[in-house]
Amino acid sequence: MRALTWLIGLFAMAVGIVLAARYNEAYTLFVWPPYRVQVSMNLLLLLLLVVFLLSYRVARIAVRAVELPGEVNVWRKQRRREQAQNALAEAERFYREGRYGQAFRSATHAYAGLPQPGLAALLAARAAHAMRDFERRDTWLAHAAAHDREIRLARLMTEAELAIADRRFEDAASSLEGLRARGHRHLAALRLSLQVEQGRGRWPEVARLARTLHKHGALTAEQTAPLLRRAQLEQLREADGDLNALERVWQGVPDAERRDAGFLLRAVPHLIGAGDDKLGVAAIEDALKHDWEPELAALYGRCQSKDLRAQLATAEAWLKQHPEDASLLLALGRLCLRAQLWGKAQSYFEASLSQQASRAAHLELARLAERLERKEVAERHYREAAVLGA
Repeated sequence: MRALTWLIGLFAMAVGIVLAARYNEAYTLFVWPPYRVQVSMNLLLLLLLVVFLLSYRVARIAVRAVELPGEVNVWRKQRRREQAQNALAEAERFYREGRYGQAFRSATHAYAGLPQPGLAALLAARAAHAMRDFERRDTWLAHAAAHDREIRLARLMTEAELAIADRRFEDAASSLEGLRARGHRHLAALRLSLQVEQGRGRWPEVARLARTLHKHGALTAEQTAPLLRRAQLEQLREADGDLNALERVWQGVPDAERRDAGFLLRAVPHLIGAGDDKLGVAAIEDALKHDWEPELAALYGRCQSKDLRAQLATAEAWLKQHPEDASLLLALGRLCLRAQLWGKAQSYFEASLSQQASRAAHLELARLAERLERKEVAERHYREAAVLGA
């Protein structure tokens, strides 16, 4: 339909031109001595129109010829950019697949063609690190640093992760400090900080970070508990022998965590070794009120509080509730030894052995027999202890 409309329009224009030409009898005279040329006005107008159209066409071709190299350059740049984007996507895929050599090559190719190549440099550094090529890793991290305006946060996070993987905790701490200086305290950075502080042995900071991450839901209770336990135990170990330091650490442990049997079994010996049995006795008594743990009961017998009679009364009260607990019987025997109740101590040790054979009970009976100058009995218990120890 459109073609037909154009055809009718062309015919109408042609008819109009012919009719107009019939009534135009003017002419044009060109004089170029000794020549004279006379041309009808209609022909002249037609010639001028043809010349104008040809000139316009030539001009358009010339302009296109001038513009073409620039357009070709733009097209080539766009093509290189697209290839670089594809190379960056391939580098990411190869890295996730564990094909680090191909990931490195694709990332370096992408770096050459991207207008903002910082991410490609970081990916190349990660791939080089995975291949244990530390020289090229450092080179590409330096390339990434040149584009800090757009990727500073990503670069510092990457440097921290790679340093932690190499156990270069001081370098990782320096990178994370750069993040904190700019106010970046997001959960991913806190997770890295937790690993760094563990590696540096800064256990109070480990405990603080673990609680912060748990508060924000980044760590579950099951993940937080062992971290806190280790942080507290390491602080106790570092303060070993220093009673004042141990008491400061102990006071910083929340009540709920002090009742954890696994924690107490490892923490109370530090208190005993520093000469403060009062805290250990109180902690064990509080924990056993909430949940009975035989190993804690055995440890109770090693605590030497000033009020021995109160300790004995407490342990005997527990015995009424747990009459067949071998660990509690062993603890009572040790307490009776301190009270110089030899016969009672021997009865408790033998009762403990009747419930469960243990090397500790045999050794206690052997030492008691030596004290009472019963060498044969002592030798027999030492032999039994050696068999159980083997």
